[in-house]
Amino acid sequence: MREIVIDTETTGLSYRTGDRVIEVGCVELINHVATNNALQFYCKVDKEISEGAQRITGITNKFLSDKKYFSDHCDELLKFIDNDPLIIHNADFDVGFINNELSLLGRSELSNPIIDTVSLARKVLNTRVANLDYLCRRFKVDLSERDLHGALLDSRLLAEVYLELRGGKQFSMNLAKNNQENNETNNNNKTSNPKNTTRFMPLKEDVELHRVMVSEIKQPVWKKYNY
Repeated sequence: MREIVIDTETTGLSYRTGDRVIEVGCVELINHVATNNALQFYCKVDKEISEGAQRITGITNKFLSDKKYFSDHCDELLKFIDNDPLIIHNADFDVGFINNELSLLGRSELSNPIIDTVSLARKVLNTRVANLDYLCRRFKVDLSERDLHGALLDSRLLAEVYLELRGGKQFSMNLAKNNQENNETNNNNKTSNPKNTTRFMPLKEDVELHRVMVSEIKQPVWKKYNY
């Protein structure tokens, strides 16, 4: 099963007032586990980045001045996410911004299934606090590189959190392969030992003591077994 963790950084908090996407990060998951397949890009924008966004992300308009526009990355992004489910922390925010960028280009909005990890975390952990820092600390996910928010880094962190929310490291196992191997092992065992019993050889002294005991019992069941 393929899923995509996706995160954005923006010039501000509301695309409705003209804020734009300045970074996108995506991480591919197979069976809830991150692969080495990822996508990340920055976007040049004709919009001043707010002081708050600069402080959180470290991204400035000067830094973006030689980068491409979102329109130059659009096809690559849509190809990467394909029609697979998107794993997003606070999905309304990121989906709203991405759909706004698509709308400005005359493109259709995203139609992918969406899994919001904020809602998922609150349901699984029964907690109102569900920000990414809190969840990383709760699951002991390494936050040492998160001095600043970055779309790709946050996607990688969220991928680890999502794995824990889905049940932990057991999802990294190839269950189908393991089940097949177990079935083959069981079948081999049944062929060589159809009753699935353990064979052992008793001591000669124990056998003789047992014969004596049997001889003192009226109609012992052991006589059915050549005693």
